[in-house]
Amino acid sequence: MGALGGRVGLLFQDPDRQLVMERVEDDVAFGLENRGWPRAAMVERVPHALAEVGLAGYQRRRPNRLSGGEQQRLALAGVLATRPGVLVLDEPLANLDPSAARTLLARLGAIRARGDATIVLIEHRVEECWPLADLVLALGADGRPIDLGPPANVLRRSRRVMKEAGIWLPTRDSARPKPAATGDGSGTGGVPIAEAYDVWFGYERGWPVLCDVDVAIRRGERVALVGPNGSGKSTLGRLLVGLLRPERGTLRVDGLDPAALAPASLARLAGYVFQDPERQFLAATVNEEVRLGLRRDEHRRVDELMERIGLPLGTFGTRSPYRLSGGEQRRLSLACVLVRRPELVVLDEPTFAQDRHGYQALLEILAERFEDGTAIVAATHDERFVADIADRRVEMADGRIVPRAMAG
Repeated sequence: MGALGGRVGLLFQDPDRQLVMERVEDDVAFGLENRGWPRAAMVERVPHALAEVGLAGYQRRRPNRLSGGEQQRLALAGVLATRPGVLVLDEPLANLDPSAARTLLARLGAIRARGDATIVLIEHRVEECWPLADLVLALGADGRPIDLGPPANVLRRSRRVMKEAGIWLPTRDSARPKPAATGDGSGTGGVPIAEAYDVWFGYERGWPVLCDVDVAIRRGERVALVGPNGSGKSTLGRLLVGLLRPERGTLRVDGLDPAALAPASLARLAGYVFQDPERQFLAATVNEEVRLGLRRDEHRRVDELMERIGLPLGTFGTRSPYRLSGGEQRRLSLACVLVRRPELVVLDEPTFAQDRHGYQALLEILAERFEDGTAIVAATHDERFVADIADRRVEMADGRIVPRAMAG
């Protein structure tokens, strides 16, 4: 096992599972230390590995205070630092902004061209990854192979079967996104369900995450929060639903301070679906999880919702939430929020790990919530989702909302 660990680098689907140290530089050095690298070599290698993934200067930051995309890049830096002969990457693009995704793919392309490592790439975002592949292995929902071979041959032989299985396909099968209306944070017309004025927030002293943020979300509005990793999208979403309290400024949901509400009251007013769904699981089974804390009249909604979202309780009810796939966990966490029919739902990277069928089910469920007047705020890098769902996009950068003229 030790010999295998020295040759193979594995990037988990959830980067939080492989970040173990208190400082970024220590986390990258952890694998090198376990392989017996001399200290001088580690001191030289760590900053280079961080620079390779766009985290130069992050050495003293805390991993648990990074955004999801930054954590993904940090985990990748730890994998690349050891220069393994085999790279196994599980959904490496899922949490990355478009620029970071292009940088990673360029890096993998250079590794492939030099023959430095064999790359095994597990990914739903096939449009970007297809050109890298020498071989494609397409798997059905039951885990059985559909086809294996050079990319062009697989498409020619098995395009129809893969599409029926819900596999994303490149080029002509990929929807061309249409841009949603670009706006600042103000919102126009209608009654706001959520408002933030002059909001500031930071997790660590000297590292502000949000600065002077003003935003208003109207009832029934569909807003896409877009911007690079670390721009503050997830933090703003958590503030809007009362999971965090601002250092300065005012936040209101339906005229109330969300951070001051009792949990039961807040859950029926606003809900948050985490980028890492495991953070919100509390029960031992799927059935217990989706019913946790429900009123008697709300239980009747559960069976139909779980069927619609592709997790029928007859099949999934007795399973542990922690034994589901990443996409199934994401849908379960969404169901746990939607079953309460809150007036505001904040989604953090909702399309992560979703195949075509899961994506379509998500769109249908959210469309029903729009009809009920629920406001949706989605922090996302997925431009297809922005085009399909949003009637306004709010762009963020460096903890601030980009003015409309600059965003356009």
